[in-house]
Amino acid sequence: MQRAVFLDRDGVINEEMGYINHLSRFRLLPGSAAAISRLNQQGLKVVVATNQSGVARKYFPASLIDQVHDLMIELLRQQGAAVDAIYVCQHAPDEGCPCRKPRPGLLLQAAQELGIDLGRSYVVGDRYNDIQLAANVGAQGILVLTGYGRGELENYQGERRAEPDYIAADLTEAVEWILRDAARHG
Repeated sequence: MQRAVFLDRDGVINEEMGYINHLSRFRLLPGSAAAISRLNQQGLKVVVATNQSGVARKYFPASLIDQVHDLMIELLRQQGAAVDAIYVCQHAPDEGCPCRKPRPGLLLQAAQELGIDLGRSYVVGDRYNDIQLAANVGAQGILVLTGYGRGELENYQGERRAEPDYIAADLTEAVEWILRDAARHG
């Protein structure tokens, strides 16, 4: 069983734009490709786990998600980085889907398909839903202050159920912490 780093997409890898309803709205955050490349070099699986309810809300077709992910993969590849898999929940929050974060469905599926030990893994996100997801599967949760992160930290003080194991300025700092932590815990 392998250790993995689960990354939320919007606000962690790419700029938070609300709903990305056109390819022109997708932009990698500075340093995100280099951070993912560092994880690749250390042999950690990198898995994107993202809620994309814009499909259920009819803001854009499901095919656009694939186009955005193809673009993301290509932009990362151009900078020497890669993701091992992408898992997407396209359901609206009120549908009760077991794969919609913070529910564990996406990560449980990834763990089964990719041979991942969730208890030795990490979840990086800009929302407290990501931190709750980490707690729900026994992983370590890292809140990044990019995207919605700073607002989540400041506005939901005391309303959170799960606390992050680490708070990072961005994905680069999160990866530095993950690599130190993984080295300490073998």
